[in-house]
Amino acid sequence: MQANEIRTRFIKFFGMRGHREIPKAPLVPPNDPTTLFTSSGMQQLVPFLKGEPHPMGRRLMDSQPCFRSEDIDEVGDNRHITFFEMLGNWSLGDYFKKEQLPWFFEFLTEEIGLKPERLYVTVFEGDAVVPKDEESVTVWKKVLKTNAPARKGADGFEPTIKIYTYGADKNWWSRSGIPANMPPGEIGGPDSEVFYDFQTSHDPKFGRVCHLNCNCGRFVEIGNSVFMQYEKQADDSFKPLPQKNVDFGGGLERIASASQNQPDIFNIDIFTEARKTLEKVVVVSSPESIRAVRIILDHLRAAMFMVSDGFEPANKLQGYVLRRLIRRAALHSKIADIDLDNSINLVIDKLCGSYITVDPNLGENQGRILETIRIEITKFEKTLSQGMKKVLSKVGGGTITGTELFDLYQTYGYPPELVKELAAQKRVMVDGKGFEEAKRQHQETSRTATKGLFKGGLADKSDETVKLHTATHLLHKALREILGNHVRQEGSNITAERLRFDFSHPRKLSGEEIAKVETVVNQKIKEDLPVHRTVEEKDKALKSGALAFFKENYPAMVSVYTIGKDPAKEWFSKEFCGGPHVKSTGGIGGIRIIKEQPVQSGIRRIYAELHS
Repeated sequence: MQANEIRTRFIKFFGMRGHREIPKAPLVPPNDPTTLFTSSGMQQLVPFLKGEPHPMGRRLMDSQPCFRSEDIDEVGDNRHITFFEMLGNWSLGDYFKKEQLPWFFEFLTEEIGLKPERLYVTVFEGDAVVPKDEESVTVWKKVLKTNAPARKGADGFEPTIKIYTYGADKNWWSRSGIPANMPPGEIGGPDSEVFYDFQTSHDPKFGRVCHLNCNCGRFVEIGNSVFMQYEKQADDSFKPLPQKNVDFGGGLERIASASQNQPDIFNIDIFTEARKTLEKVVVVSSPESIRAVRIILDHLRAAMFMVSDGFEPANKLQGYVLRRLIRRAALHSKIADIDLDNSINLVIDKLCGSYITVDPNLGENQGRILETIRIEITKFEKTLSQGMKKVLSKVGGGTITGTELFDLYQTYGYPPELVKELAAQKRVMVDGKGFEEAKRQHQETSRTATKGLFKGGLADKSDETVKLHTATHLLHKALREILGNHVRQEGSNITAERLRFDFSHPRKLSGEEIAKVETVVNQKIKEDLPVHRTVEEKDKALKSGALAFFKENYPAMVSVYTIGKDPAKEWFSKEFCGGPHVKSTGGIGGIRIIKEQPVQSGIRRIYAELHS
């Protein structure tokens, strides 16, 4: 069964059982500075799992796009991917194990058509403070129609045994991990996973015996039901919760792998057309080229969704991860001699085509997606030879020093992870600690050099400087309106003569775009919008839409400047800021953009002056 059909059937199946579909969360959480990406479906539901009532009820479901950056270096085998869709259903104090486990089994076998004999399950074996999950064992025995006792997973796989027990490292969930790491007051509970057996041969390099959690690839986990039923106490004991919750997550791509009986996840229908396109331009088929094709497929798919969500390659945060994905795909296309230049248009088209019915934004943004990826690859090709030359010069016993590695990163934008990866292939040593020290010294030098700057980049508090400061807020918003929400302030400097504003954008602005931005700013000045200052709780300000792109360590209460008729309802711009500002935009008079230029890869700079 194809992935799109599985997704549709999942939503229909749980919809018929009283669940309501919640909206997808953005791939990048907008108001959560603690994490770069949405990595699970339950991320947006944490407050409700703790007891807060959800406005859509107690039975919820969704299909959530997710990204896990920690898996980037693992991509290349037949199982690991960074971007994936998580099918999820939740019970917020409603049903529990005796409903959840049979429902998921019914979905897999009757809706998707998986053979029951290929399915095996795991449960929590218990420890010194939390008992074994006997309730799940009892439910599974009835569902799987087995009387065989549960077997310890570490003892190995036996085809006649359907239920296996594992410890807290495999079958327990809390935000802090295993029970011993949980602070008092935190909730958690056992989980039960369902595995599909591809019936492939065990590879002894992964251990003497094969078992459900073995990394040889025979078994793949296709769904996990977490039962949040305990709260940790101050004495390290665990008290049952009055409201027990179910949090289920199942990877769509993995379920599709099982449904299509494809141990290689890159052979499922989502990737098929794009993979065939790449295979046509592979010069020599080899393990190296197969690995490269997988890396390109995964990384370009992830990049596609990030760019569609408004992000651009950069040297920090999500932008850095995006840059690393695109450049790693480009690097492996070169290593494996894959002609990515002449195939990337079709590869992106095929990948977008796999999602066009469920995410129309991909179709609308396809041109920008392709342009962004192409620009980044072109930039990287200019630096690629520098990195390869440095690595090859060390073949035969040399070491790439920390200073050399940092120079490649700082001067050429060459991600250190890629240098290390290339060096490992050529058996060249890399001084990673030296790189961190060189980076620390550079940051210290930068801090010292900027100590004398006024907070917020203002040279003084003259009338002209204050006017231009307010104008930067209008300019920031205008750029986002004209160019897209990927625009982020990267810095500013304001004197009485002019403002300088740095922002993220992958290319030079056209004359028409500059004119449109200037027109928007001057229109808002003409409207004489009032400027309001409020002091708000940081989290509430972020949730209300205030921008805070510097990612500073803001205090709990923050100063917010809002430009608009009503700071609570109708406003044009809202940002964290220390001020000062004009009382209303009419006091600015007008501005004129006098220059637009590059700063570094992915960062542009605008100069503007007052002009009535």
